[in-house]
Amino acid sequence: MNLEPSPDELAFAEEVRAFLAEALTPALREVGRRATSVFTEPQYSLVWQRILHKQGWVAPSWPREFGGPGWSLAQRRIFAAECARAGAPSLAPMGLQMVGPCIMHYGTPEQRAHYLPRILSGEDYWCQGYSEPGSGSDLASLQLRAVREGDDYVLNGSKIWTTHAHHANRMFCLVRTSSEGRPQTGITFLLLNMDQPGLKVDPIVTLAGEHEVNQVFFDDVRVPVTGRLGEENQGWTVAKYLLEFERGGSSAPGLMAMLARLRAAADLDDPEVRRELASTEIGLLAIDMMEKRLLSTLSSGGKPGAASSLLKIQGASTLQHLDEIGLGSAGVYAAVDEPEARMPGSNIEPVGPDTALTAAARYLNDRAATIYGGSNEIQRDIIAKMVLGL
Repeated sequence: MNLEPSPDELAFAEEVRAFLAEALTPALREVGRRATSVFTEPQYSLVWQRILHKQGWVAPSWPREFGGPGWSLAQRRIFAAECARAGAPSLAPMGLQMVGPCIMHYGTPEQRAHYLPRILSGEDYWCQGYSEPGSGSDLASLQLRAVREGDDYVLNGSKIWTTHAHHANRMFCLVRTSSEGRPQTGITFLLLNMDQPGLKVDPIVTLAGEHEVNQVFFDDVRVPVTGRLGEENQGWTVAKYLLEFERGGSSAPGLMAMLARLRAAADLDDPEVRRELASTEIGLLAIDMMEKRLLSTLSSGGKPGAASSLLKIQGASTLQHLDEIGLGSAGVYAAVDEPEARMPGSNIEPVGPDTALTAAARYLNDRAATIYGGSNEIQRDIIAKMVLGL
């Protein structure tokens, strides 16, 4: 594995930096700086998405035939690293990174032609209907019923922790179409409109005082059979394919950028602070090396295997540790709740340093990082099974 970037990769990084320097307005940089979650409010993120779409860079992992740039794995990583360093706001991952690749793989020609351009442009904004009350880490136990009636499925039940369902006009959803055999064999994957009669979205306010997640109720909601992705009762296969994209990716560039911001605001005269930052950087370098090894494996046609679970554990845990460092650096100012001051463009002067403004909200929001996309406990079970043979 050659870790040195090629001349072409160095030139590509320069091209990306030049584009970001011009395209990232001060307002967009402020959005990225004040974000407290991996999800940015669409009123801000869609502005950046349209800029990237015009450039042809909105979906780094998509092949050219579906509207992507057709970048190599190395180019995608370079782009992610440069965006993180520049402080670009994050884009909603549900469409671009998750259901989009599934539609490419499992969708009919009609589904691809309809949905993929709308995902790229941001015309369709997606949410994920997976978890239910009592069915989170044990997703196969889900009970949202979908009964076939003619050309429709009729849905009854609920989904929970549905991020940005109050903004979305589309949902990709796992439903139970059969109770026979193993639980996984009776699940179907549906694409549906959020404006259907009988569908209700109730807000859930997080510990950080923010409305990001919701519970969604289905009361005789009708979804056309044409909205099914893959075959009936084969949705578990589609869901597992999607989770490869939710758990995969590259977290090191974003974590490195986060560490750099914490170091810039830290009291470096304190030896304990310097020791903590250095120790965290060592762990991040290990994650970075692991991601590069995985990149080499994938570039050679290999599969990630249990490495994706290992990276999910380390990436989520390191994110939470960085939040703890940020909380400690903020000191007493972290206890001041200033949701209005955190809003991009706000003219409210924050109490304390600007770097402390988002510390508590980030810390509280990221407690979910070791749960979503498969909890750390589930990832350890996967490693125990695939690596240790337990």
